[in-house]
Amino acid sequence: MRVGTRSSVAMSASVLSAFDAILDVRSPAEFADDHLPGAINVPVLDDAERARVGTLYKQVSPFEAKRVGAALVARNIARHVESFTGKLRGWRPLVTCWRGGKRSGAMAHVLREIGWDAKTLEGGYKAYRRYVVEALERLPRRFVFHVVHGATGSGKSRLLSALDAAGVQVLDLEALAAHRGSVLGALPDRPQPSQKLFESQLLSTLGALDPARPVFVEGESRRIGQVQLPTALIESMRAAACVRLEADLDTRVALLLEEYRHFFADLAVLNAQLDCLVDLHSRATVERWKTLAAQGEWQALVTNLLEAHYDPAYRRSAARNFPRLGEAEVVSVSGTEAPVFAQLARTLAGNRERERGAAAVVPLGA
Repeated sequence: MRVGTRSSVAMSASVLSAFDAILDVRSPAEFADDHLPGAINVPVLDDAERARVGTLYKQVSPFEAKRVGAALVARNIARHVESFTGKLRGWRPLVTCWRGGKRSGAMAHVLREIGWDAKTLEGGYKAYRRYVVEALERLPRRFVFHVVHGATGSGKSRLLSALDAAGVQVLDLEALAAHRGSVLGALPDRPQPSQKLFESQLLSTLGALDPARPVFVEGESRRIGQVQLPTALIESMRAAACVRLEADLDTRVALLLEEYRHFFADLAVLNAQLDCLVDLHSRATVERWKTLAAQGEWQALVTNLLEAHYDPAYRRSAARNFPRLGEAEVVSVSGTEAPVFAQLARTLAGNRERERGAAAVVPLGA
């Protein structure tokens, strides 16, 4: 790790684990948009204070902005220092801000004066962001992916969860994106992350995986809700071997009724999402779906949506985007219960272990 003349460190993979804490002194809004993995927000200016100082800088003078800002920063740093109870003499925090300049420098200076070995990140969050973008151009290509396919409602997410529980490496993109990837895919209790935060979480997840072992991932389009997959990842997935889940219509409807139960209690949200399908179908068709929802005919509604919307969309896109789907291993889903998916996961895990073992055998004379 390179140490600069201002007690700063350059961005690298080792920085993320080299310190006892990562203190992000940017405003809460900046922090919410994206931050280093594991960072905690200790703003030296909150959102309103940052806006106030910025307005003074533009409308009054840089001097007045700095005078007011310095007093605010000093008070906020004092409040944060008082919260650092129990930190021993050897505590080593890394302090970050937007560019690695005045905000992080002020906090780190006070912490060093106390006696803690505080460093700032050279280039701040902007340097970290460049690191994320560059890493996501390379890292996904190091993995051997096995892409799980299947029509909507075939249990792909449940299989990934069962594989993870079985000790198999899994990249759950929908969990990272907080979205199930369809027009009804928004989660009721989790807003989607920003694109930048999604990429940070994706890189952190990939960094914890072993490239020497296969990784199971669900077949996705380039966009999951409002976030987009990096090009290197989508290209690696589309070149990968596939597993295709097959389930009958009744099983798929039952699975979807369990997963989308939150819509039963909020028809307004459901109707708003159904309106997004008007351009693909007709207003009369969408109104018929709304009527089924209003009458509580959930099984009929889900069946209609599968047959008229989801299944044709899947047939159009899957084979076109994943050229190896035709040679996929086919797995039959025979129920919605957890033991069904646990058994499927054990079977797939065993198959992959046998494949790895066969690939490791070198023929005599080779």
